[in-house]
Amino acid sequence: MDHHDVTLPSGVRLHAASVGAAGKRLLLFVHGFPECWAAWQALLHAFGGDYFAVAPDLRGYNLSGKPQGVAAYRVQPLMDDLRGLLAHFGYRQCILVAHDWGGAVAWSLAVHHPELVSRLVIINSPHPVAFARALSHDRAQQSASQYMLRLREPDAAALLLRDDCARLLALFRNPVSGLSALSQAQIDLYKQAWQIPGAMDAMLNYYRASPLMPPTAQRRGAAGLELEAGAFIVGMPTLVIWGEQDHALLPVLLDGLETVVPDLRIQRVPDGSHWVVHERPEVVEAAIRGFLAEG
Repeated sequence: MDHHDVTLPSGVRLHAASVGAAGKRLLLFVHGFPECWAAWQALLHAFGGDYFAVAPDLRGYNLSGKPQGVAAYRVQPLMDDLRGLLAHFGYRQCILVAHDWGGAVAWSLAVHHPELVSRLVIINSPHPVAFARALSHDRAQQSASQYMLRLREPDAAALLLRDDCARLLALFRNPVSGLSALSQAQIDLYKQAWQIPGAMDAMLNYYRASPLMPPTAQRRGAAGLELEAGAFIVGMPTLVIWGEQDHALLPVLLDGLETVVPDLRIQRVPDGSHWVVHERPEVVEAAIRGFLAEG
């Protein structure tokens, strides 16, 4: 495994890990909250023989730069980071694999810059039209998303870091088995990343910057958005892998997805949670391999 320190034209510095030889097809893995490049460690090694497999730390996370201000974490600069990363490694296109907040960026990149993405793999991350609809009208998803409001609060970082990161570690427990999805080595790495000065607040800026939030008495949230489905069509072949035991992002988010993703495959993992990449890595790897073999 190689590690890279990349300074983009914007001045933002991104750390990235890679396995495989540059020049092979680029397989770009993008993590979500509250992880980092290490979420993909097993898959980097699994695919590094056939691809140039790269996993960055998103801005704000771990060893990447942490720009100040909520505006720095809106979708446009996040897309620009991925575009800059492709250019740095000399690529015009990638196969994009993404989870959670990384998936939010990946959906947007696939919509607005389809020339950069040959194939898209999304893991437990809702398409923006589906998420806005569910946050506006589905009471179960509204209830499941209440945590997003708490994470927007000024004291959220201190709360999550309290008691040796106990609340963050609790996120990784499977809701059925009660077992953690993380190994002790991963726990140690994540705790180190979370406690870097300024990191947790920067990570939480993804929540603060997003207009997709459940409605409250004071704010309409997603219900105040007017997202035209036709403006969010994903044209490339897309695989969605969904752990159905995800208690934050419910399976209702898959309903009607084919209307905005015409070339769609969905693989449901009944016993997988939001952390299906860790819990069922063999299922995720096999699903991605089968999808890529089509092309």
